[in-house]
Amino acid sequence: MDQVEIFKALSNKTRLQILNWLKEPELNFPDQKQHAGFEHGVCVGQIQLKAGLTQSTVSEYLSVLQRAGLIKSTRIGQWTYYQRNEAAFELLSQIIQKEI
Repeated sequence: MDQVEIFKALSNKTRLQILNWLKEPELNFPDQKQHAGFEHGVCVGQIQLKAGLTQSTVSEYLSVLQRAGLIKSTRIGQWTYYQRNEAAFELLSQIIQKEI
């Protein structure tokens, strides 16, 4: 786990919002529930709509979060779904408590 990459990823307000939204996807993305559910995460299109940003900007933010290990993706057909990597957050919590 690269601490510098993680803290860089967390240094952007929108990326923090995305992580917060993904923590409770049922609450933050109610439109997805009726179409696809949340088994694989949240569709990138739903994240883009909520963020109100261009597709390329949202994709870049998600890439940064994924490279840092904070989210994981699942590709199903033409759609990509994202969810938090809770194991990474647990490890980050341990690092902060022990090393910082």
